[in-house]
Amino acid sequence: MNTNESEISRRSFLKYSTAAATAFTVIPASAIGGDSAVPPSERMTFALIGCGTQGIRELPGMIGSKSIQFVAVCDPNKESYDYVDWSKDGLRHDVANMLKKSDWRANAPGIPGGREVVKEIIELYYGSQKDSGKYQGCKAYADFRELLDKDIDAVKIMTPDHLHATIAIAALKKGKRVMMHKPLANRVYEGRLVVDTAKKTNLPTHFLPANVGPGITQALKAVRDGRIGRLKEIHNWSNRPVWPQYTKLPTDTPPVPAGFDWDLWLGPSLPRPYHPHYTHCVFRGWYEFGGGAIADMGHYSLWRVFQELNLDPPIMVESNPSHVCELDNLVSKKIHNDYSFPLACTVRFRFAGKGDRPELDLFWYDGGIKPTTPEDLIKNNKELSAEGIMFVGTDGIIMGEFTGENLRIISQGKIQPLEKPSNASSLPAGFVGWEEAFRNKGKSYGDFTLALSITDAFNLAAVSLRLGGKRLMWDAQDMKVTNPPDANKYLRREYRKGWELTA
Repeated sequence: MNTNESEISRRSFLKYSTAAATAFTVIPASAIGGDSAVPPSERMTFALIGCGTQGIRELPGMIGSKSIQFVAVCDPNKESYDYVDWSKDGLRHDVANMLKKSDWRANAPGIPGGREVVKEIIELYYGSQKDSGKYQGCKAYADFRELLDKDIDAVKIMTPDHLHATIAIAALKKGKRVMMHKPLANRVYEGRLVVDTAKKTNLPTHFLPANVGPGITQALKAVRDGRIGRLKEIHNWSNRPVWPQYTKLPTDTPPVPAGFDWDLWLGPSLPRPYHPHYTHCVFRGWYEFGGGAIADMGHYSLWRVFQELNLDPPIMVESNPSHVCELDNLVSKKIHNDYSFPLACTVRFRFAGKGDRPELDLFWYDGGIKPTTPEDLIKNNKELSAEGIMFVGTDGIIMGEFTGENLRIISQGKIQPLEKPSNASSLPAGFVGWEEAFRNKGKSYGDFTLALSITDAFNLAAVSLRLGGKRLMWDAQDMKVTNPPDANKYLRREYRKGWELTA
């Protein structure tokens, strides 16, 4: 990755990660009674599960809330300097600025992470605050199961994807409020279990990438108003993956780093030798541990699309994965496997008609692939942005940046900015911000029970890719692929003994 590409990717990433972090502050203090109404002794106690770079990056957006207090952290890794990030010192500088300690970890040999690192950050922050009350310090745990036995109100889950469902279900069953990053799960079966458990426990939950920005809402209002005729297709493209991708399983067996519990990191996954190519950041590229580029970024851009169009799970999913080749005795052969995501792909989702809306196709692109450039852009010497979204109707197109920024409407050969509606709401009716939901046991705009359709869709995309791009016909009611039947084996994982998931 060259310097320019790296910086663009970093800016893009920070835009979306910052959006997730700042979602913590969308509710004004007055909505929850103001600072004086929540003295330290009455604040919700939170635990952070997952102490990697993203867990650290989002701390500044949450730790300043006067309605909560972090009292525990959990991660299989005690402390190390081998994490992967966008720059060598960017995250360290962010933490140093938050703590107002310019020398924090100034001589670190690499990018820091792990439970002891985050424990230190939290204790330093609260120790510098006059209104922290009689703060008792932060406890650090390696095993989330031990943590969940403690008297804690809520957890924030920031682990690799394969642990999301296991931890979320366990936390809900222990009576904890749960906040979690994407995806909800990286298997269809596990996603369904998370949603079902959230319904049964009726506890407040919040899915962090749930987008409350006005862009997508603005675009879809224009669609409903008939500005582009009947909606036919939606196209969404991302520059992910920006992490290393591996086409083959590692064969060397380096030792497990000191302070790192590999067994706990594997969790429900079947045993395999430790390798750094599975862990920090790069886990997203493996079917076993991640959800690929679509799970990483698609929730930010498409959450509101699924909600506002009231999309049920797709009836059809098909993909077109890229491939790589290698020489075998001077003969070129394609490498196909069912353990790592492709370098790039397109995915087509088809949704059944509903009410006045006919069938709808949604297209996802990643790895540098984009949709066909509209002719009106070509005529005006304009190109598609690096990441974007496009709504195609019978009479025009609405397009913008990845989550609906800088919207333009193309109609009758003219390209014009899409005017903003004066009364656009950022929250769906009946739902509130996460703080209000967690304190008053209500429903946040990112409630887990809203995530079934998008979770089904993205996990089915992974199944299609694992099968080399086969078309899947999905029976959501019976939770099975009707064609090809061999796809059903990928709807759930093979669990390690003692880690099985049940409703």
